[in-house]
Amino acid sequence: MKHISPYRTGIGFDAHLLKKGRPLILGGVNIPCPYGLIGHSDADVLVHSIIDALLGAMAMPDIGTLFPDTDPQYLNVCSINLLQIVLQRIKRNGWQVAQMDSIIITDLPRLAPFVAPIRKSLAAQLKIASGLIGLKAKTTEGTEIALKRKSVAALSIVLLVPRKR
Repeated sequence: MKHISPYRTGIGFDAHLLKKGRPLILGGVNIPCPYGLIGHSDADVLVHSIIDALLGAMAMPDIGTLFPDTDPQYLNVCSINLLQIVLQRIKRNGWQVAQMDSIIITDLPRLAPFVAPIRKSLAAQLKIASGLIGLKAKTTEGTEIALKRKSVAALSIVLLVPRKR
């Protein structure tokens, strides 16, 4: 007997090192900071973790498989563009995002002033109300989950539901 769940959930994680002189982009928002994330793309760890959560919910290959850092077409690509490609795949498969929750882990910079703009940016991309997006910015409290002044990490979970026709 074939069982079809009315929901799908996925979890995603990403981490990148910081480097002086690079732009810091989180959730599609440019954060004023002397340090930015190192990566083949714009290195938006938050969007990358959301993409992996979405792909996981659909039991699809991860972000590195779909958009390899060895492919020159993804050099400096805006991660929001990659998110849109993944969202189109989800839509074609009959699903839509119902809710998302994320944690950004970093000691540099303090992100509290940017939580609302990031939520607004993600709401526009995911086509859900910003009230359905949880976003927390956490410091490492000395645990080195993200290295102090060296890296940023993000963890995301998504809930998908069948797409309204």
